[in-house]
Amino acid sequence: MKHRLFTLLFLQLVSLALFAGTVTTYPAPSGAPLNDDFTVRVRATGGLWQTVDTYAWNVDHTNNGRHTIEKSSVAYFDFTDKVEVEVTWNKGDVKTARVRPLSKNIATTLHGNTVCFSLNRPLDLSVEVNGDTYHNLQLFANAATPVYKNAGQVAKALGMKKKDVLFYGPGYYDLGNDSIRVGSNQVLYVAGGAYIKGFASVWQASHAKVIGHGIVNPERQHEGIMVRYSTDVMVDGPITTQIPVGGSERVSVRNAKVISWYGWGDGMNVFASNDVSYNHVFCRTSDDCSTIYCTRKDYHGGCHNISVTDAVYWADVAHPIMIGLHGDIERNEVIEQVVYDDIDILQQREKQIDYQGCIAINNGDNITVRNMTFRNIRIDDIDEGMLFNFRVCYNRKYCHAPGGGIHDITLENISYNGSHANLSLLTGYNEQRTLSGIHFKNLRINGQRIHDKMPGKPGWYKTSDFARIFIGEHAENVTFE
Repeated sequence: MKHRLFTLLFLQLVSLALFAGTVTTYPAPSGAPLNDDFTVRVRATGGLWQTVDTYAWNVDHTNNGRHTIEKSSVAYFDFTDKVEVEVTWNKGDVKTARVRPLSKNIATTLHGNTVCFSLNRPLDLSVEVNGDTYHNLQLFANAATPVYKNAGQVAKALGMKKKDVLFYGPGYYDLGNDSIRVGSNQVLYVAGGAYIKGFASVWQASHAKVIGHGIVNPERQHEGIMVRYSTDVMVDGPITTQIPVGGSERVSVRNAKVISWYGWGDGMNVFASNDVSYNHVFCRTSDDCSTIYCTRKDYHGGCHNISVTDAVYWADVAHPIMIGLHGDIERNEVIEQVVYDDIDILQQREKQIDYQGCIAINNGDNITVRNMTFRNIRIDDIDEGMLFNFRVCYNRKYCHAPGGGIHDITLENISYNGSHANLSLLTGYNEQRTLSGIHFKNLRINGQRIHDKMPGKPGWYKTSDFARIFIGEHAENVTFE
C-alpha cells in the first residue's frame, strides 16, 4: 500500500512538473534608472516567488497647457500558462486599486498595501493605486520567447550569419552621441535585462529585425527605434519611447511598448508608408499615440493597407488615434484600407478643441481618406476630449490646403463608459470636399446602444443627438445601426 501511495504521489509531482507554467524575470543592470514606488513579485502556479525590478520612466502631466514631468514605474517579465502577481505600493496606504484595461476583467484582491491578481495570457497593464495614474506601474507580462546568450545562438535560430547579429545581452549600454544602425539582413537583438541609453535606426534596409524584450531609452527627446526608407522589417518585443515608420513598406511591429514624456512625443507614426501592421502594442504618449500621415518629414506619398490589432492607447495629451492632416498638396494623396481592431483607449487629456478626438480624422492638404474600419474599440472615461473628430478641414497651422474628403468609414462595436467626453464633430468642408458614408454599428454610450430605431427616440430627433455627435455641413449618409 505504501509503495502504491508513493507511486501515485510521484506521478502527481511529475504531472505538475510537466504542465506547470514558467516565469522568466530579468534583473535590471547597474546604471539603469530604477523606481522604488512598487515592489513586484511573480510566480508560476505553485512555484517560487521571483522579484521583478521596476524602472523609473517619465510621463507627461498636462494642466491647462502646462506640462509637468511625473515619474511612473515600468516592469516586465515573460511567462507561460498562468502566473500569480503581487504588486506592493511602498509609499503609503492603499485605499483603492485597479488594473487596466478594465475590459480585461482582471480580478484583484487587496492585502494591506499589496494588490494580488493572476494572469493567463500576455497583457500590457496599468496598476493604479488610490486613483493615481501618473505614479502608476506599467506592467508588461510577455509571452515567453527563446532567450539567446550570444550572437551565435541568434544567428543559428534565425538561419543567418553571425556577423549580421547586433547583440546586446543583459547589461547597461550608454551610446553617448552615437546610435545603432540596423542594415539589410541584420538583426538587432536587445535581450531581456538589457538597457540601451540611446536609439536605434533601421535605415535604407531590407529584411531587418529589431527583437528582444529589453529597453531602448534615449532618456531625452528622441525616437527610440526608427524605421526609415526600408522594406520587410520586423520590430518585436522592445520597450522604448517612439517607433515611427516612414517611407517604408511591409513593416510589422508587434509586442512593442512605447512611453514618451516630451514635446512631439508621438508613439507609433506612419508616414507615407504601405503595408504596415501592428499587433499587441502599448502606447502611452505625450502626443498622438497612433498616427497615419502622408507626406511629412521628407517622407513622400500616401498610405495604403495599415492595420492595428490588440492595442492599448493612453494619450496624456493629443489623440489616441489621429489620421490625415499632413500631405503634399500637389500630389492629391490618399490614405486608404486602414483597420483598427481590438483597441483599449485609456485616456485623452487635451484642452485644444482642434486636437481632441479619441478617434480623429482631420484631413488637410488635399488628402482623401477612405475605406477604413474601426472595430471593437473600448474607451474609458477620459479626462478631457471628444470621442470622434472627423473633419475635412484647413488647419492653417500645419496645412497648405483643405482636405479632399473623408469617405466610407465603418465604426463597429465602439463603446464609451464615462461622463467627461465633449461634443463630437462630423463635418465636411464644401460641396466638393465632403464627409460621406460614415456608418456606426452597435455604438454604445454607457451601455446604451445608439441606433436609428432605438426605442423612445422622438422621430424628429437625430440619432446623433443621443451620442452627443454634431453632424455639420457637407456631411452625408451618416447612419447608426
